[in-house]
Amino acid sequence: MGSHTSAARTVRSAPDPAAPRVGPAEVGYDVGLWRGLVRTGAWAALAGVALIVVQVTVFLVWPPPRTAAEAFEVLVGQPLVGLLGLDLLYVVSNLLTFLLYLALAVVLWRVSRSAVAVALGFGTLGMAAYLASPRFVEMLLLARAHAGADPQGQAALLATGEGMLATWTGTAFDVYYVLNLVALLVLAVLMYRSDVFSRATSLWGLAAAALMAVPSNVGTVGVVLAVASLVPWSVFAVLVGRRLLRLVHLAGAAAAPAPG
Repeated sequence: MGSHTSAARTVRSAPDPAAPRVGPAEVGYDVGLWRGLVRTGAWAALAGVALIVVQVTVFLVWPPPRTAAEAFEVLVGQPLVGLLGLDLLYVVSNLLTFLLYLALAVVLWRVSRSAVAVALGFGTLGMAAYLASPRFVEMLLLARAHAGADPQGQAALLATGEGMLATWTGTAFDVYYVLNLVALLVLAVLMYRSDVFSRATSLWGLAAAALMAVPSNVGTVGVVLAVASLVPWSVFAVLVGRRLLRLVHLAGAAAAPAPG
């Protein structure tokens, strides 16, 4: 009798293959509870695309320094340009991306809680790893000290600066790249498995993730793939941002009291 009861419970708890996919109606309640976060993530996605345009322009006009001597020269003569060349804007871009991931976690929570937790965990660790890698403040301080040091002191400061540049695109940067790839890949797959976002949106996300498979500091191939990934990522971010704003609007309309 006990075995029959156990089997019946197993059958009742098994997932139904014909169960409807999660869509806007199912996530409306969650979006309503976290409306501010979802709206913030939507605008962060759109702002991130605008920032990419600025970053590409900065990269073309003022390429990042290849040596500490080049970085010191620019940081002393044009501090803002020097800071931009050392990825100041990329820090802002990553913070905007993290806000987008938080909004997607709310919307995709009902698709798979476990997968969302994994994506957020990897995304958080990846962002933390990246935020530990830039050295633009340290480089600015070293550049100012270098300008007023004697030849022996300048040599020591240049050596320190070279170490800072190596740390900037070192292990922490590669860890960030890989973990961010996993986070984006998981979120894009969840999109594909739901009806909250279009198939096109999820495919653009998967394309961006595929092009992020090689870190940008791995020679010419990494740089080319990093630049190429900006196209699908930008399309993905715009589509996601617009969809999130639409979901917020729908949640607000559903929560509004009916006219008397």
